[in-house]
Amino acid sequence: MSRDEKSPARGLRDKLIGAKQRWAREGRLLTGKAGRDRLPPGQRLVEGRPVLDLGIQPEIPLEQWRLRIDGLVRAPQVLDWQAFRKLPQIERISDIHCVTSWSRYDNRWSGVAAKTVIERAGPLPEARFAVLHSEDGYTTNLPLAALLDDDVLLAHSWDGAPLEREHGAPVRLVVPKRYFWKSAKWVRRIELLSHDRPGFWEERGYHNEGDPWEEERYSW
Repeated sequence: MSRDEKSPARGLRDKLIGAKQRWAREGRLLTGKAGRDRLPPGQRLVEGRPVLDLGIQPEIPLEQWRLRIDGLVRAPQVLDWQAFRKLPQIERISDIHCVTSWSRYDNRWSGVAAKTVIERAGPLPEARFAVLHSEDGYTTNLPLAALLDDDVLLAHSWDGAPLEREHGAPVRLVVPKRYFWKSAKWVRRIELLSHDRPGFWEERGYHNEGDPWEEERYSW
């Protein structure tokens, strides 16, 4: 057995994954009450910023950070930090809804619209889905149409300050209309596909779509 397989971090990661898979099997937190209020069903408001990850928080120097956009595109892109910051910068205020039942209102994000970087790459007509890849090995999937929404951005700052390492620095995705596991931290690649490919949690019992107002927490 390798050192990594026996490490405390690996053990914590496996324990976390196992617990969340049990939540999915048991339907934990489900209320069965769909609706369109600002606070989705089964959620509670918090003031702080809980930290959830796979037990790995990569530290990525800005000079080493790269964002790749590839797959079904005409012109694959590789953006370094300087090129990314030269793109049109936007600010969006949105709510966070985590599948573990907490929500936080009025988060002010600064960054680049996901639509901007994807359009630079020129999606091919058959591109209909995207997989987001993170530095910690995490993946999650979205329909391309959802990723192109005007409120979706690749954020480098929160409330006027650069993102902290535990919150996805230097760049994370923000998808306000989905549970927050779809907003991948530490993004390094956006891969466009013709077919849907479930990501890390989607393969482990979480819903493929993740609409908080429809309470799409789990797939079973």
